[in-house]
Order: sequence, then C-alpha cells, then structure tokens
Amino acid sequence: MDLSALAPTPLVLLHTVLGQNGWSVTYTSTHICALKKSTVDIGCSYSYPSTRHNMNTAVQKRLWFIKNKDEPLDLKTYAPYSRRAEYRFHENDCTLRITDLRERDSAEYKFRFVTNQSDGSYTGSPGVTLTVRRLLSHTELQCHSSCDVIDPPSYVWYKNGQKIEEETSLRVSVGGDDSSYSCAVKGHEGYRSAAVYAPKPVNVSVTPSGEIVEGNSVTLTCSSDANPAAKYTWYKGNNNKPQSVDTQLVFTSIQRSESGQYRCRAYNSVGATSDTISIHVKYPPKFVSVSVSPSNEISEGSSVTLTCSSDAEPRANHFWYKDGDQTPLINERQLSITSIQSFDSGEYVCAAENHLGRTTSESIFIVVICKFLYA
Repeated sequence: MDLSALAPTPLVLLHTVLGQNGWSVTYTSTHICALKKSTVDIGCSYSYPSTRHNMNTAVQKRLWFIKNKDEPLDLKTYAPYSRRAEYRFHENDCTLRITDLRERDSAEYKFRFVTNQSDGSYTGSPGVTLTVRRLLSHTELQCHSSCDVIDPPSYVWYKNGQKIEEETSLRVSVGGDDSSYSCAVKGHEGYRSAAVYAPKPVNVSVTPSGEIVEGNSVTLTCSSDANPAAKYTWYKGNNNKPQSVDTQLVFTSIQRSESGQYRCRAYNSVGATSDTISIHVKYPPKFVSVSVSPSNEISEGSSVTLTCSSDAEPRANHFWYKDGDQTPLINERQLSITSIQSFDSGEYVCAAENHLGRTTSESIFIVVICKFLYA
C-alpha cells in the first residue's frame, strides 16, 4: 500500500521570500502533505543585513504563526499547538516541527523575526501550506490454523483485545489505524493468535546527533514497533523516488546539496506510517571573491566600495586586510571609503570565516589617481 499515491503532488523546490537590502526567508517546501498523527518538519532559514543605520543587527524575537480571525498567533502560545509545536532554531535555521498532526492543522504557516533595527522585522510571505490527510485505505487479514479440519470452522476476531461481534469469517477487512487484531477458532477462544498491527509511530534519528559537517559520514535510522515486522523506505522531500529501502539511509561523505527533508515510510501488511527529519549540512567558506565599485578609474576624493562574497553555512564573517597587515581594517562584508586618498592605494584581501574554517580571497589592487591643481 503506497501512501504517496494518496497525497496531491506538492511543490518541492526551494522557495525564497526576498525583501529589500538582504532580508529574506527561505522555505524548503511551499506545500507539504502529511498523514494524520505523524510528525512534520517545515524547513526554513532566514537572513538579514549584519549592519544598518550604523548599528549591528541583533535578532530579538523569532516565531511561527498562522492567521486566526485575521490575527497572527504565535504557535508556542496558541493552545492547540503549545504542546505539539517545537521551534528548532539554531543560528539562521528556523525549522518548525509539529507532532501528532491533526486534520485541523491544515493551514498556511509563516515565519517572522524581529530585530533591534527600527525597520527590522520581516515575515516570509507567502508561507508554507500544510495539508493533513487521514489514511483511508483498507487491508484484509486471514486467520490460519495448523490443524486439518473436515468442516470449516467459524472464527472470532478481536480488535484491541475486544471481540468484534459481527465478524465470524475466515477473513476480516481492517482500516489503516493504530488498532491491533487477533483471531481464534470459535469455541477455542482461549487460544488466540498473536496480535498483528500496523507500524506504531516511527522513530527517526540521525548519527552523529550533533552538527552535520560536509564530508562527514551521516546515518539516518528509522525504527518502529510492528507485527509483522515493518519494512522501510526513505525518500527525500516529497520525491517519490526511494533513496533507500532499508532501515538506514547512509551518507558516507555528505554534501551540502544533500541538505533537506527526509521521510521514512514504515509499512507492513496491516498498514503504514511515516515521519520526517531535516538535515542541514554545514560547511566552511567557499568561493570567496572581491569586487570593487566603481570598477573604472578611481580618482582621489571619490567614493569607493569593496564587496566580499562567499558561500558558507553558517554564514561567514568577513575581514578586510591591506598590504599584508595582520590587523583587519574592518569586520564587515563591505569596505567603503567615502573620500579615497593616495595613501589608500594598495593591495586588499578579504577573509571569510565561520567556526568551520577560514578562506582568503585573491588580492585586489587599488590605484588612486591624484588630482593636480595648477595656479
């Protein structure tokens, strides 16, 4: 029984809500379909300018909300979610986890953050649309006896230990719920079969449990209590192409492109369930480069801006150096000189650094053309 066929086709591409001057919220998916009683991770990251109005930017508040009666409600303080919503915030990661999903959880979810800047609040809109579905499929169980009998016996069926009065046949149809089923030959009710049941809520874990760094070995493990024993399939996001058909999904040397949401589906002949986990691969700064504006002739007294670019997770800090001096000129992505002078000529480099490493750009040479005044 393939649960993926029950869900509408979602949009899975990375979706970034862009603001002005570097404000943004990025959602891993814009539409997610999940099963009732399962757990879902709504992947999210955000960014903002490090400095505005000559003041370093500091995040003061982060929250997820839905609209109810036109008012935004923080999920952590909103009663229907307060015990089921978990903010998995870490640096610029703003993932939301909701456990024990209910059909009424179907809604549009948005992330918002507030900073110390006077105009420094931002909401990722449009948000992520979550649809929660019930499992509607059925399967058939058959009671077997190892004894040879001439006359076909009648059977007694039990659901969660309680007799199903109307069921006395060899076979019984069951719903894909959390119930357990057992049977016995009528007249010998004291000798019941072992109970069979669909996989209980899936437990998904990641090893190692700490920070995931590019190039390291990472293992995702899926487990569930089920009888018959569950089989497992791993998917990335809402892609229906299996990544693994084992209890584990192993990355021997994980890459940043493998960041994302992974779903484990546990199933047996009685039913199926699934759970998800988000992987955020961290890496040191790469592709550090420097640009200068204006790029043409630089005359004494003009305004010049050097900009440093890098790719890093978490986001890198940037340091500017001149003429091999080991003391940084500034700890900013941009180095601005409002009235450049001849002594500003020289060799400039930018170093991008996070806690995983440091990378230095190639040098850029600035030559300032002096203006001569004649009497």
